[in-house]
Amino acid sequence: MKLTTKQRKIYRVRNNLKKVSKEDRYRLSVSRSSKNISAQIIDDNNNITILSASSKDKSIKSLNKKNKTELSQAVAEILAKKAIEKKITKIYFDRGFYKYHGRVKTFADTLRKNGMEF
Repeated sequence: MKLTTKQRKIYRVRNNLKKVSKEDRYRLSVSRSSKNISAQIIDDNNNITILSASSKDKSIKSLNKKNKTELSQAVAEILAKKAIEKKITKIYFDRGFYKYHGRVKTFADTLRKNGMEF
């Protein structure tokens, strides 16, 4: 089976994270589209999703954010609040095949400001 360039990038980033991952940390996976952004905290040892947040949620859509960077900040703040309630502070940031730039960087910086460590 021949992999596309996108798939190779995803596997490369994800496998490097899994090599250095420890059992006390979870993986935060980010995905974005042209209009929305979503993220989920995943436990790779048990293969389950613990938390998730998306810009498609009703609570975030009601905030009436003007642009996509403000939308990613709002999603990061909500995800950080949910994670702290479940006592999750240490994570690995899985950017997928997206460059650490723009909305993804804003998302990560907002998570750091709200108490997440990665």
